[in-house]
Amino acid sequence: MAGVLRSVNNALAVLESFSVERPEIGVTELSQTLGLGKSTVHRLLTSLAARGYVRKNPETDRYCLGFKAFEVGSLAAGRGAIRDIAAPFLRSLMLAAKETVHLGVLDEWEVVYIDKIESDHPFQMYSRVGRRAPLHCTALGKSLVAWEPDDWIERFLRRRLRSYTPSTLTEPADLRRELAKIRTARYALDGEEFALGLKCVAAPLFDHSRRVVASLGIAGPAVRLSNDRLPRLAALVRESAAAASRALGGEVPV
Repeated sequence: MAGVLRSVNNALAVLESFSVERPEIGVTELSQTLGLGKSTVHRLLTSLAARGYVRKNPETDRYCLGFKAFEVGSLAAGRGAIRDIAAPFLRSLMLAAKETVHLGVLDEWEVVYIDKIESDHPFQMYSRVGRRAPLHCTALGKSLVAWEPDDWIERFLRRRLRSYTPSTLTEPADLRRELAKIRTARYALDGEEFALGLKCVAAPLFDHSRRVVASLGIAGPAVRLSNDRLPRLAALVRESAAAASRALGGEVPV
């Protein structure tokens, strides 16, 4: 790729090799994963360690992410203050709904989870902070999209939208109607559109300029988020999002 510095690209590839499933990686393993020589990988790790982005476990001689990576990632993903300000409202929502709650932000054409608080229910959905999900079939995503400018929405609807379940909306006309409904109701629903057996409810967070900067919501098994329970849960989500918006200096538009 023209204009890309190979050393920078390789350093980023090293950082992106770490995951929840693979928190520690050795030089040999990284060399094989990235197709780079061991000496090159060692130099990259040494440079990243010197800046605090990775650190070496002296007991295993393997590397893991350092606090600098967390610091920079938190600034990017959380917009720092948004996550911190929304945290108490997220916790209150979890306690009131007794379901897992998430906070998400828009990043290009996806929603990124920047916070999560699990409920005490033994059956949980798989999700984690940093995970990405599609916009068109998740409640968090749809509540972010609904208040974007019309030209942005039209560009989004021109994209090829994947169908995940029989309930996924992929036709532009259907999604336009769905987004209009969300703007009126002030919350979004995901009725098994992203994963069978999973339902979600979410609402947007507005800042001082009445711009949507995040969305928060609850998620759980469809058997627990039954149709007769959804109105109460939707009200809780709207109230929590409105309170978080006020804490951010914003107000929900009328």
